[in-house]
Amino acid sequence: MEKHWFVVHTLSGQEQKVKKALESRIEPEGFSEQISEVLIPVENVSEVKAGKKTISTRKFFPGYILVEMEMNDATWYFVKNTSGVIGFVGSGKPVPLMNHEIQDVLDQIEEKKEKVKPKVLFEKGEAVKVTEGPFVNFTGTVESVDPDRGKLKVMTSIFGRATPIELEYWQVERT
Repeated sequence: MEKHWFVVHTLSGQEQKVKKALESRIEPEGFSEQISEVLIPVENVSEVKAGKKTISTRKFFPGYILVEMEMNDATWYFVKNTSGVIGFVGSGKPVPLMNHEIQDVLDQIEEKKEKVKPKVLFEKGEAVKVTEGPFVNFTGTVESVDPDRGKLKVMTSIFGRATPIELEYWQVERT
């Protein structure tokens, strides 16, 4: 039989636990030929906590994992009866992802491995307060946002004149 990628619905926040449980049981229970990979698509995100910039991971699809496997009664039962698994995605019987769908997900994972995306996104016209750098405690309005660079242009009043300043996402907070 041919292997396909299937989406497995898990209990919220249990994706890592389900992945570990599956991976630890695959070989001892004789499924290494039929189940090749268990994947949790994630991206790196940055945020500021207590004045320090931290990088963490965020799941693309919270509550879901991807499993590359041959679908038969034995493998279905093996995955379905893993602690934390709700079931397969598909009405009635599990529906495999199409090749272009899984390729899009794999491409996104590869693309976002290196890039760190800001956790908080800002919008034009939003009021912000500067928390870091030479303009600390200044307030202003977001004029433009550059999510690729993680920067924004904020219009603030310096000596009574409206002045644009360019800041990184982590240097400001919403007011």
